[in-house]
Amino acid sequence: MSADNNLNTKPRLLVLIGPTAAGKTRMSLEIAKSWNAEIISGDSMQVYRGMDIGTAKIKEEEREGIPHHLIDICDPDYPFSVAEFQDRCADLIRDITSRGKLPFIVGGTGLYVESVAYGYEFADSGSDEAFREEQANYALSHGAEALHARLRAVDPESAGRLHPHDQRRIIRALEVLHLTGITHSAQLEGQKRISPYELCFLGLTMDRAMLYARINERVDAMIADGLVDEMRGLLQQGVKPGAVSMQGLGYKEIALYLEGHLSLEEAIVLLKRDTRRYAKRQLSWFRRMKDIHWIDSSENFHKNLLAIHDIIAGKFRGELEYTSNQSF
Repeated sequence: MSADNNLNTKPRLLVLIGPTAAGKTRMSLEIAKSWNAEIISGDSMQVYRGMDIGTAKIKEEEREGIPHHLIDICDPDYPFSVAEFQDRCADLIRDITSRGKLPFIVGGTGLYVESVAYGYEFADSGSDEAFREEQANYALSHGAEALHARLRAVDPESAGRLHPHDQRRIIRALEVLHLTGITHSAQLEGQKRISPYELCFLGLTMDRAMLYARINERVDAMIADGLVDEMRGLLQQGVKPGAVSMQGLGYKEIALYLEGHLSLEEAIVLLKRDTRRYAKRQLSWFRRMKDIHWIDSSENFHKNLLAIHDIIAGKFRGELEYTSNQSF
């Protein structure tokens, strides 16, 4: 890649998003090899060490020599946030660009990726510990679904993108409204969607029935690979079920099994259902975003890869070095 960025040129940023199980990992490796890119994980759960199976984290030996960033950077008891993700990405994009390589964000956490792509500004609305405690006690007395319904009544858009068991983020959304009088979703809508980067945004989509079948297969593979033991080990390390990391898919469902609330079979059914619902929420989030070049990943992989190369070359106007190392 030509390192010709100057003070008058926006840094280039390549982004690949899509729902869970749509094939982002395989596609991202092929793209990165061809475009001299370094991958930045856009997954809010892959930052946590020791959470490998449930997050479908790519193994070191599977990375094919491609640098991967923002994986295994903090312990599971650390409350990693979108603001910290945004700051770290800004530093990484500068560093990767300065070395003449292409920054490439790959992931499915919509708010995280979008906050970087469009330079969102997160106002410090403060906090109200008494309010938080009141909401937590309400959830304890009436259940997670009741707290989620409380948010849905005042901010249905935020409620729609949050899982009913994601108590921390539900309470934060209620707290933002309580402190500012403006819903969290309205604050997001008010962001200026102008990218500080020369942005090439790719999205993978897939036939819904095929995607759901792949999700079910992935859950079965996670169980076979030892997801229950992984979760048991995290709890034995002292990670609290209410930690931010434990709100990730797979972990909260298996926790219910380990705590005796569900059988393993029931937990697996619940995990498959929750993951399918999460994929639906991901797609809803992505569909409202602009600038995305959509690729149907249920079609021929190599045909899609060639189409993606054309999109990248067209967006970056041939200023990047493309190395075709594919064998079709």
